[in-house]
Amino acid sequence: MQIAKFTADSALAAEVVPSFNYDERKPDLIILHSIGSATSGEALRTLCAPEPPRVSAHYFVTDEGRIVQLVPETMRAWHAGPSARAGSNDINSRSIGIEISVVNKIVDDADFPETQIEAVINLCLDVAGRHLVRRERILGHSDIAPARKQDPGEKFPWGKLHARGVGHWVEPAPIAEQGGLRPGDEGTAVASLQTDLERYGYGIRVTGRYDLLTQQVVQAFQRHFRPARVDGIADGSTLFTLQRLLATLEL
Repeated sequence: MQIAKFTADSALAAEVVPSFNYDERKPDLIILHSIGSATSGEALRTLCAPEPPRVSAHYFVTDEGRIVQLVPETMRAWHAGPSARAGSNDINSRSIGIEISVVNKIVDDADFPETQIEAVINLCLDVAGRHLVRRERILGHSDIAPARKQDPGEKFPWGKLHARGVGHWVEPAPIAEQGGLRPGDEGTAVASLQTDLERYGYGIRVTGRYDLLTQQVVQAFQRHFRPARVDGIADGSTLFTLQRLLATLEL
């Protein structure tokens, strides 16, 4: 059943468009997505439609930076799909989902518009402040579903968000053309990499084998934290950047 018209949780929301697709839950994560519908109207129809695939989010941010709320923050929107973070497999029950339009980026391979990123930053600060969401718990869809998703993608400016107090970030270590760990490798070094990725919250098994899942998680990590090269190879730059992130993680 569609939610009755409700008052926006965020004063930044320009409009409320109630979605059919929700349950109740308590949030401690913010998940950023990108949606590539041809128009904002089409994106909203997708996020509000009662027919399959029945997806939604709490907020939608247009290319122009207009914020639309679709589901109350106290409700469980259906945005994460099969996913995992820090041992939890029901991310919808603990997160607020923000869909970001990427129409211009898809058409022109352009950067995210400044006005849109400014809106995303302000919305994240607003939501995180009210729900006490820690910076490192503001993530991309690919961070919680590395085998399925790549959004919001390599061009998403995580460093710019971090400079304003949104998300966890360190300056990526320079890329050097040298060895590293790669698919097919086995041993304690691979197990150590998997342990560190698990410590950071990624859904990964510590097997000591550089399998497909390990490659996909490394790609997701690179897409967020070392976007200059996303190849699934844990080179020195990737390993050092991960160590610096762990060293600065809030406990």
